[in-house]
Amino acid sequence: MLAVDAALGEKPYLEKSVCCLHMGGFHDMVYSDWVPKKQMGRTILCVHGLTRSGRDFDRVAAALCAEGFRVIAPDIVGRGRSGTLGPHATYETPQYISDIAALLAAEHLREVDWIGTSMGGLIGMGLAGLQGQPIRRMMINDVGPFIPKAALERIGEYVGRDWRFDSFDDAVNHVRLAYEPFGLTRDEDWRYLAALSLRQDVDGTWTNTYDRRIADAFKGDIADVDLWALWDMLTVPILLLRGAESDLLPSDTATAMTERGPRAHLVEVPGCGHAPTLMVPDQIETVVKWAASGV
Repeated sequence: MLAVDAALGEKPYLEKSVCCLHMGGFHDMVYSDWVPKKQMGRTILCVHGLTRSGRDFDRVAAALCAEGFRVIAPDIVGRGRSGTLGPHATYETPQYISDIAALLAAEHLREVDWIGTSMGGLIGMGLAGLQGQPIRRMMINDVGPFIPKAALERIGEYVGRDWRFDSFDDAVNHVRLAYEPFGLTRDEDWRYLAALSLRQDVDGTWTNTYDRRIADAFKGDIADVDLWALWDMLTVPILLLRGAESDLLPSDTATAMTERGPRAHLVEVPGCGHAPTLMVPDQIETVVKWAASGV
């Protein structure tokens, strides 16, 4: 159980799952479905970063739901509440796109707006490049078609470790270090982030909520990622958020994203690197305004 759930009481969302196929077996992908009392806007699909989960969107989803938007936030396979892949399957974007397609089919959704943080942005880009794709418009949070090798090496250095902590306070201190670029400033926000990031095992220790096999992608030689050919294919309207100190989305890449392909509109978020959490009031306001604008 996540630490945050102990104080949550009745969940303000529906917890659902969809059965998905991978090489050699099946897995469940769990997702939060925030259904407004009166739906006045579109359905927004929120997809998280590499080591995160759909619960990262709880605060912004609550704000969007209050404005009449339905929000669906999945835990991508191998993270959070979802199942894991079998030994013959790999954690990679085509698998994630296939799982999202299963979710959309289960919910009978032909068109959605998309918010994707880091990995979630890459999944959205991959989906938006397909024939007959379902994304009407996108908010991409701190990722682009070019990712520097150095940023990938930084992430790969800690993802595969078996982090365990004897106390929740020790775990909070770890989260502060591991996610320092998130730019949170309040103690309560760091504790909230830690509560979303960790679960308590039967032996009382605290550990991460993701399958360490997601680190397999970082084994061997790491090189820059270049997806400009995909970017130039996209036609959906895109709002691009960039942490002003981000090492994963360099400023020159962000600028180029406004000049080619779908010509994204760029908003820089001060005081943070990779990636803006979308958990603090000013960032939540940016998301709600984007959703309400409809364009």
